[in-house]
Amino acid sequence: MTYFSTGAVAGTVVLALSAGSAFSQSTRAPASRGGPQDPGVRGGAAAAGGPIAGLDAQSTEFFETALETFQEVEEVADGLGPRFNLDSCAGCHSQPAIGGTSPAVNPQIAAANANGAVNKIPKFITENGPVREARFISDGAVHNLFTITGRADAPGCTITQPDFDGELANGNVIFRIPTPLFGLGLVENTPDQNLIDDAAAIADKRSALGITGHFNYTGNDDTITRFGWKAQNKSLMIFAGEAYNVEMGVTNELFPNEREYESNCQYNTLTEDATDISSSQTLTSVPDVTLFTTFMRLLAAPSTSAAGSSAMRGKQVFNNVGCNLCHIEGHTTAPSGFAGLSQVTYSPFSDFQVHNMGVGLQDQITQGAAKGNEFRTAPLWGLGQRIFFLHDGRTDDLLQAILEHGSEGSDANGVIANFQALSPNQKQDLLNFLRSL
Repeated sequence: MTYFSTGAVAGTVVLALSAGSAFSQSTRAPASRGGPQDPGVRGGAAAAGGPIAGLDAQSTEFFETALETFQEVEEVADGLGPRFNLDSCAGCHSQPAIGGTSPAVNPQIAAANANGAVNKIPKFITENGPVREARFISDGAVHNLFTITGRADAPGCTITQPDFDGELANGNVIFRIPTPLFGLGLVENTPDQNLIDDAAAIADKRSALGITGHFNYTGNDDTITRFGWKAQNKSLMIFAGEAYNVEMGVTNELFPNEREYESNCQYNTLTEDATDISSSQTLTSVPDVTLFTTFMRLLAAPSTSAAGSSAMRGKQVFNNVGCNLCHIEGHTTAPSGFAGLSQVTYSPFSDFQVHNMGVGLQDQITQGAAKGNEFRTAPLWGLGQRIFFLHDGRTDDLLQAILEHGSEGSDANGVIANFQALSPNQKQDLLNFLRSL
């Protein structure tokens, strides 16, 4: 199994930090090296960012309104804080278009001290590094990078940031970067049984390479969860509501309680994002979380580039070495009221299961049935225009991201052994194929 798109053991990362390593920067090898090389982020126009096909005028208006809301920069009066990681959804999801993943220039640098805030930028947040959130291994929770203390619109708030330097020294911090949102309406509308059948159809081949894997399930209705690095979120609505509360601190109808209890930092009635039942105008009464959900649900899948002969050979290499046994190319959706989501066969290149990624990529965080060494098979569509790879964004080198899959206990070890046995030209073909996606 390959695990492109977004760790070494969390403790290893922390040790590198405490030693002053610039681990958060690119780990791309010099272009002058011999052998296969990642061709880099594909140029040209963004191959994603528009709505699904077949929307009527009303649905198109809803999508466009949702897109505008997704790009808004939140203020304290809107519900920002008291603790936050960034002040807009689009800041995290903008590469190569709105709805994507971490951009080349990290917007967290500017957000840290916007409007007079007095935040210290943690050492693992850099201008040219990926957008990151931090989790503490000790409790598994997100610990926000910044506070609203000092902002002109937050008088009287004096809470402080977590002691990231101390927690890093104790080996207690791991990182996550944003996952791309393109095509997620298709993923959400895929029946559980289709995913189960698609994995079962190749069970013998998976077993021969030592690949196990399993789905993450909700504890309530016992259905497959599929969003997030560990497939921990059931639906796009939950995904949106949790992110609004956890990443920006905005309470909402799914997550109605503040995460910070200091009363001097509370400025608004709760919930801050809620349906305006007094309004007769549909779009003005719809809460942001519903708009975010609609934006993701109607956001089209990314398209591929025209594949040259090398990339075409690379797809065969991809299948021959066994990458396709976890990165399953195609699934089919259920009927839907939206033609662009109804009974569509799409190509995310993922089984949406979680797999043991070994000691080299474990983060020691358990979410649902996904253990500390398990991650969802990251979808590969849109990979050609992504900058940062692996769950913590430690590298922008696709070849390095592939090699990181191999470590003690990893489901991918058999596949990586096959990859290592390839000729340099075959490896290059595979890299070219992946960058065509």
